[in-house]
Amino acid sequence: MEVNIFAMDGRHDAYEFGLNQARALIRTPLYRKHAGRRRKSIRKYTTDVKEVRTWVEALIPDLWEEMEGISDGLQWQLEDVIHEYGGYQQSWVKSGCSAFMTPHLYARNYDYHPKTYDGRFVLWQPERGAAHVGFAQRMIGRMDGMNEHGLALGYHFVNRISPEDGFICCTLARFVLESCRNTEEAVEALKRLPHRHSFNYSISDAAGSSAVVEGSGKGAEVLWDHGHVCTNHYRLPDKQKENRHRTEESIQRLQRLSSLYHGDMTPSEAFYRLNHLEYGVAKTDYGNWSGTIHTAVYDTRGLKVTAGIGVDARPAVIDFGSWLRGEKLRLRSLRGKIPVPAGGEHLLKEKQDEERF
Repeated sequence: MEVNIFAMDGRHDAYEFGLNQARALIRTPLYRKHAGRRRKSIRKYTTDVKEVRTWVEALIPDLWEEMEGISDGLQWQLEDVIHEYGGYQQSWVKSGCSAFMTPHLYARNYDYHPKTYDGRFVLWQPERGAAHVGFAQRMIGRMDGMNEHGLALGYHFVNRISPEDGFICCTLARFVLESCRNTEEAVEALKRLPHRHSFNYSISDAAGSSAVVEGSGKGAEVLWDHGHVCTNHYRLPDKQKENRHRTEESIQRLQRLSSLYHGDMTPSEAFYRLNHLEYGVAKTDYGNWSGTIHTAVYDTRGLKVTAGIGVDARPAVIDFGSWLRGEKLRLRSLRGKIPVPAGGEHLLKEKQDEERF
């Protein structure tokens, strides 16, 4: 089925950016899903609003203004916006994701279930903090992305047992993109921030430095000798006890990635190796939380993004560097084909033609 991932951008006024996102969301089927989820969210977890504000104002203060804009746009209490979208003390389920980290590219598959997918590709340039481009999740979060300094990252689910008070993966990714300039700063931020669940964070920067942070509520450790690839299990000896009981598929996929990796890959080559089924990395098990929804290749030196939706996709190229220099965003959406299972109907093109995001 054909799906649309909408592209949107904003500059400087964080409150207005939040307001615009909320007004766009409220016209879509996705909003009805979010509104219907509130009763479950309220029962499932609590959020320490003061704790969230402390971290937000210390790292990216514009985000607080963005959430105020979302609050006014949705006509929700600010506390409800923070609880639903702030990413503190939430739950997660299984997924798979794969990444290459070459000296000049960060390339990644996002593998999950379409029903939780926001379907937004965002470019944002705040007054304070680093401008960035990437795929949005939970309104304010980012699944993967790259900032104006050429720092790129994404996350990889490892385990959901023994959650602790802390931020979920997409909020942590947003913090890093907007507050860090290179891999070393990103590593330090992820070691300092509180983690809710167990995830890998694969990171690369414009200088060619890369790392994998193995983060959980029990702490975060850095893997520097990572072979330029990352999947969904911990490799450091002290963290391996936190892995899921079954890691065979993740280990096999890591080995497959290693066999496909070379440091001189072009963006197109990295995209096709991750996205096309013939290479054995892309996944189609959407109903079981493990289908490739998007593939993104971030050129950390040229500041361009090559992105496609679904497997065997035709990618689009977004010139983030030109946008930073003031060029208007002409991309309206990223289109692709995904066999959408129950719960992912909000991504279908025919549904969105009725109510434009």
